[in-house]
Amino acid sequence: MKSYQDRSGDSGIAAYEYGADWIRIRFRRGGTYDYPASIIGAAHVRAMKRLADGGKGLNTYINTHPEVREGCR
Repeated sequence: MKSYQDRSGDSGIAAYEYGADWIRIRFRRGGTYDYPASIIGAAHVRAMKRLADGGKGLNTYINTHPEVREGCR
């Protein structure tokens, strides 16, 4: 997994990795979750990949989109 850059300095995300149609996120307080496009939608996965690579806004994105927050495994 790649370390999340956390440009805002207060993210709950520690690391991430992704493939063509999924993203996996490890949180600082424990827990690693998969977010597959088949459940949350390809547009959400694309947005989350962009935010993960940018190091800012990913945790906020997850928390403000219930279909993403509840669609993890």
